[in-house]
Amino acid sequence: MKYKALIIDDEPLACGLVAKYLNAFPEIVVVEQCYNGFEGLKAFQSHQPHLVFLDVQMPKLSGLELVELLDPRPAIIFTTAFDQYAMQAFEAQAVDYLLKPFSEERFKQAVRKFLESPQRSFPADFEPPASSDTLQRLVVKEGAQLFLIPYRKIHRLEADGDYTRIFTEEGKFMKKKGLLSFEKNLPADLFVRVHRSHLINVSKLKRIDPYGKNDHIALLQNGEQVPVSRSGFKALKKVLQL
Repeated sequence: MKYKALIIDDEPLACGLVAKYLNAFPEIVVVEQCYNGFEGLKAFQSHQPHLVFLDVQMPKLSGLELVELLDPRPAIIFTTAFDQYAMQAFEAQAVDYLLKPFSEERFKQAVRKFLESPQRSFPADFEPPASSDTLQRLVVKEGAQLFLIPYRKIHRLEADGDYTRIFTEEGKFMKKKGLLSFEKNLPADLFVRVHRSHLINVSKLKRIDPYGKNDHIALLQNGEQVPVSRSGFKALKKVLQL
């Protein structure tokens, strides 16, 4: 069987080295080399490769952000000079994580892992974890358009079945990902689940009003009102240190 491979790295020399090392594997065909995440996404949609060699730190769109947009999810081998993303990559079931500069023998070891289990891919709900080492933004794809939404511009998130509505300063977006995934991966000191269907950005909170006997209403700075359950009120008080 022939496998299609896509190489995405903002360093042309790094792309060339991966392509050179792949000459040792005639069953793997390089369909394209790309030098940023946007080019990589377009090439992925065109070729639908089985395997992607992916740098992490790239301008405009990082490798971890790009992974979210790849559908169906291919096998991924990360090639990067930064070791702090290794845990995230392996937790997301990457085939391997090559730390630059890597030897040809180490590269071949990673490719053999893929050939032994080519069906390996990222789980469908993979979300790059938020940390001080990653960009503080969400990536949303609508049709052919990509939107990079900084956390500071998000007002709130609302569950809608298997989707989540994201309300921002620029408008409303939909993403096929459950609210629980956002709750787990967005910064806990900024986004609080105030209700089973609602997450709010506490920096956008104007005030909290009582509503009924035990519940509350969160009034956001843009005038929107969000229901707050008893457990949500406790979580808010903890984050706001009330």
